[in-house]
Amino acid sequence: MNAAVKLDEDIDILEQNIQDISPFLLKILLQDKTTGNFIRFACDEYLKYGEAYAADKEIRPELIIGNNTKIIQPRTAKSKDEQINRTRKAAEVFTPSWICNEMNNHCDEQWFGRPNVFNTQNGHFWIVNNEKITFPEDGKSKRAGWMKYVDSKRLEITCGEAPYLVSRYDTTTGEFLPIEKRIGILDRKLRVVNENTNNETDWFKWAKRAFESTYGYEYQGDNLLLARENLLWTFSDYYEQRFDKEPTLIQKKQIANVIAWNLWQMDGLTDTVPFATTEDSEKQLELFIDLPKIYTPILCKIKDWRSDKVFYFRDLKKGTKNEV
Repeated sequence: MNAAVKLDEDIDILEQNIQDISPFLLKILLQDKTTGNFIRFACDEYLKYGEAYAADKEIRPELIIGNNTKIIQPRTAKSKDEQINRTRKAAEVFTPSWICNEMNNHCDEQWFGRPNVFNTQNGHFWIVNNEKITFPEDGKSKRAGWMKYVDSKRLEITCGEAPYLVSRYDTTTGEFLPIEKRIGILDRKLRVVNENTNNETDWFKWAKRAFESTYGYEYQGDNLLLARENLLWTFSDYYEQRFDKEPTLIQKKQIANVIAWNLWQMDGLTDTVPFATTEDSEKQLELFIDLPKIYTPILCKIKDWRSDKVFYFRDLKKGTKNEV
């Protein structure tokens, strides 16, 4: 393993913005894989910038670059009035890292069959387990326990900025967390990949699989973009720490494409794409009177990377897997 790069603990997470992502990657992170278009704002906070920023409009790259690179900011960078307004209108309340950690610890306790695998909770803080993570033996499978853990599918519902998946910063305080103290689901998987791979090829293969098995959905477009950015920057953080260099654009593109599939925009009550509809019938004529066209909401699609097949999320919830 190459010498680790110590990240600056004084980094200001809020200074990172759209301009830090290449236009090529930004276009990928804005994709809606279900519709083939861009994700939508799905909130009225940005209407002050013009009609193109209305809730039902797509977040096109040109709307958030140039002089507008900082209009989409994490919740902690928003004014108190904006935070209160979003809580009132969309029930938006973010979870502090210590609660995310405690809940993720409970999930891992079920998976491993023992408590305190990655760290031990101590009030609002946690003590990191610095020993290599050990896994339950499974005589029925040839695959190592760490591989099964990396491939285990996890989903964060209404994910916001995805604090349960990655914990680059505390979403309630903006406090930066160094890699060794991160507690997200994906952070844990990447730690396991670090501990069980010996070269860059294997590391990237299993890091990519970690992203492929980690999912989340969110309604509001700005939150979803921030979540996707957080996952992409997390990949770069771990890669740079391990190999003392930046990942290539090709590697970032592959990870960004996975992220665009696995973190998707959805109305969690209807399992559909917000503000997106499809025409359900041709224009009909009855007694020479035009009847209105019928439009139906678009069901969200999700990808199973191991089978390389796409399904409707609603079907998966029902326990069926009918390929789209």
